[in-house]
Amino acid sequence: MKRIFLSISLLLATGAVAFGQQAKHVILISIDGLRPEFYTDKAWPAPNLQQLMAGGVYAEGVNSVFPSVTYPSHTTLVTGAKPARHGIYYNSPIEATKGEWYWDESAIKTPTLWDAVKKAGLTSGSVMWPVTVGAPIDYNFPVRRADNDEKTDQLSVTRPLVTPANLLDEIEQATKVKFEAASFNGDDLDRTIGRMASHIITNHKPNLMAIHFLAMDHAGHEYGRDDAHIKQSLVLIDSLIGNVLQTVEKAGLKDKTAIIITGDHGMVTRTTSLAPNVWLTQNGLLGKEDWKAKFHPAGGSAFLYLKDKNDKATLKKVKKLLANLPADQKKLFRVVERKELDAVGANPEPVLALAFAKGTVFHGAVEGEVVKPVNNGGAHGYFPDFAEIRTGFIATGAGINRGVRIREMGIQDVAPVIAQLLGLDFKTPDGKLYPQILKK
Repeated sequence: MKRIFLSISLLLATGAVAFGQQAKHVILISIDGLRPEFYTDKAWPAPNLQQLMAGGVYAEGVNSVFPSVTYPSHTTLVTGAKPARHGIYYNSPIEATKGEWYWDESAIKTPTLWDAVKKAGLTSGSVMWPVTVGAPIDYNFPVRRADNDEKTDQLSVTRPLVTPANLLDEIEQATKVKFEAASFNGDDLDRTIGRMASHIITNHKPNLMAIHFLAMDHAGHEYGRDDAHIKQSLVLIDSLIGNVLQTVEKAGLKDKTAIIITGDHGMVTRTTSLAPNVWLTQNGLLGKEDWKAKFHPAGGSAFLYLKDKNDKATLKKVKKLLANLPADQKKLFRVVERKELDAVGANPEPVLALAFAKGTVFHGAVEGEVVKPVNNGGAHGYFPDFAEIRTGFIATGAGINRGVRIREMGIQDVAPVIAQLLGLDFKTPDGKLYPQILKK
């Protein structure tokens, strides 16, 4: 009996076993830049989040991936895999052209929840979820902005990629409100996302519905972590979540639906910019015509690439120059060696990374000053080992326990919960199931 019990426990921990469907529908809401204090501290204006927390399961903190940026994080949320496995290492590929990000789902190297839902004969919907162009999603408005074309608007670029092709026309006819280019700018973007999501839930009732709200992240980048605009964005997003809850109830789905609210990263106010490629230029490793080494940016971190991956002499030279920097520069980062990158599931391509100190952000200069002060705004992309960069998690509704607090989990642990709720045959290579989240 003991051996059987241990085997079942192991399968539960790895998310490798699927049980009967505990919810007919799961709504996965990602708040870009969600922070746990929004729902744990009533000083924040988020009554819907706080009510959902009180009636379900919540985490005090959720660790992101490295780097803690949007596209790798959101891919981890729907794969249960870290970047080393799923292949979305940053927001945009190395050597990408201007405006080119990871748009296409075909770039993901591991199975997704979309795949598992389709395989199970269920349906899915998604609005503004990263890396979903061409995904096997039944009702999908993917993220796709203009590549190298600042004049092209989000609506005209994305409309040809929407599935089904008549989805936007259908929403316009049902709501009597026409989509305009301005519908996808500023706070109107999140309102538009909420409008599309409500229509899909009401009229198509997908088994898995994913919604990505962005206003919080935009406010954080522009104004910093604690600006008044953060509260304004929170009020907006919390009200939109309230609208989703009302939609679910009006559609007669409340008793059959689990609601999961999470995010991708926290936010840190910028104080200092660091241009590590200047060091490489100064030491003859990075030139205008040729290069031996260069750092790739990721907000609060930088990843070192060698032109020749086997160039041990250049790697040794970079490590030496980093070790010999002045103390006032060395305090702005720590070196993350390849062994540690492997341990946290980061991109396997770079030879090392720099995890910047809190408040320090990457600057792309290759000449001039290495360190400059920054007066405003916020950033993420940091190594996920401190409170301010953590995101959150709330689960409530069908199949979800009540009154449970999880001290700490990872964003890779969200997919196993969804798979379990929907009874999917879906293995998560890095995520583990916290069984206390689910009703027995």
